[in-house]
Amino acid sequence: GKCHTGSLIFFSLWLQIHSWLFIHSFIHSTDSFLVIGPSKPIVAMLGTDTVLPCRVSPPLNLESMELRWFRSQFSEAVYVYRNGMEQAGEQLVDFKGRAELVKDYITEGRVAVRIYSLRISDNGMYKCFFKKDSDFEVATLELKVIGLGSGPHVFMVGPEDKGIRLTCRGKGWFPQPEVQWTDARGEKIPSLSEDETQDDDGLFQIEASLIVRDSSKTEVSCSMKNPFFGQGQVETISIPESFFPRTSPWKIAFAGTFLILGVFVVAVMFLAWKQQQEKRRVWEVQKEKKEESKAKGKTVTQTAITLDPDSAHPNLILSENRKQVSLMENVPQNCDASVCQGQEECEAVFSVLGRNCFNTGRHYWEVQVNMGTVAGPVNKWAVGVCSNTVRREGLFVEGPEKNIWVVAYEKGEVRFPTSPESLSLKQHPQRIGVFLDWEDGDVSFYNMADGSHICSFTGLTFYETLCPYFSLRGTGTSVTICSGLDYTENCPDSSPNTSVTHLRSCDTGAPQEAKPLLLP
Repeated sequence: GKCHTGSLIFFSLWLQIHSWLFIHSFIHSTDSFLVIGPSKPIVAMLGTDTVLPCRVSPPLNLESMELRWFRSQFSEAVYVYRNGMEQAGEQLVDFKGRAELVKDYITEGRVAVRIYSLRISDNGMYKCFFKKDSDFEVATLELKVIGLGSGPHVFMVGPEDKGIRLTCRGKGWFPQPEVQWTDARGEKIPSLSEDETQDDDGLFQIEASLIVRDSSKTEVSCSMKNPFFGQGQVETISIPESFFPRTSPWKIAFAGTFLILGVFVVAVMFLAWKQQQEKRRVWEVQKEKKEESKAKGKTVTQTAITLDPDSAHPNLILSENRKQVSLMENVPQNCDASVCQGQEECEAVFSVLGRNCFNTGRHYWEVQVNMGTVAGPVNKWAVGVCSNTVRREGLFVEGPEKNIWVVAYEKGEVRFPTSPESLSLKQHPQRIGVFLDWEDGDVSFYNMADGSHICSFTGLTFYETLCPYFSLRGTGTSVTICSGLDYTENCPDSSPNTSVTHLRSCDTGAPQEAKPLLLP
């Protein structure tokens, strides 16, 4: 019995071994293969070209095989290769003329489809299908199309809910970008709201809003980042502390008065004999609070500036209403180089001051600059403020060291006079707003055609009276003052709702897109 059992076991093992050898030899006798695609998503930029590679294992010559790349359905062909040639008739319309086979290594079992000028619609899953006779295999791969749009662009909308409302905008992104606000220390600030839309091409436009109530957060940044690619962009905005809403002095006075009246009522009820004394004290405190509120209040005055003919250079012509200044014709523009004696610029400065001068308060006015029909290389203008004690005779350079704070146009560029670099502006300003805060030491300039900020002098300390300053050079150049009742007459392109935007320093070269913000 034991011998019979052993024979059965031996026969069973022999049968299993021969069956395995038969199956193994059969498998290797056929042309079986595997199709392998990329293990990670293929990431490519919108508008560029990319390849969708696939290979077979073990390596085989693919020239006689059918190769097909398609989307979710077999019939949604991106590219078809059969009988040694492209089968364009089976191709989707979106890929006609945009897809080709890369077959440099087709005999080694490696091929790819190159797609030109990527679109948002190209984003998603693909499959490559390889067939030989009746044997076929499929591999799946993913293409992520990304678009790094424009922005972010940050601007101040205006005072809102005891703070300053900021808006961050971007467009042309795909997929939807991640938006993050941060302060100067890098701490994250949550958005108040985020709105996104998609245009006809599938690109995202996004707008995020934030209200800054902490006046210590004078610098806030907005960043937009692609969630897949990790690449992003950031823009920082500076908020002057004086732009934050301040507690009204009248509210303080009212609160003090209310408290005193309350004490007075209690005094009447419990201390009738002090009635007259309490009344007198209430009115004295009221008067004191009103005087205090007047002393603390600061207002922005849109000043009606006129030109001072006594301060004008002899070569300048002033209009009868003292609102416009231009240069006489046939005036020599440059001096003799032999008398320059090391001056930084060999040229005379033709300037005039405004009759209105200031040693306190906040003031604002606008001017319109005209370069004539043809602006030549000698055409120049400068507008701003200067000390009333500045000597303006002969040759001199306009700049802070001369107690002259201006923005100027020369040699076809708008520049800060003491800097060798020009200011990066989207367009040359023709209508300029000048803002002066004497107490805070702030002189700022704005392009009033679009409300954008040009540059600012900040952190100054004024000890003297400041006057509006204007200079010009070149035939046809003129400056017109716009303010008060003459605003519409002299500046037809102006808007009656004068507005300014956020500030940046004059030595900042990066352009910033700005939106209107009413002065506090």
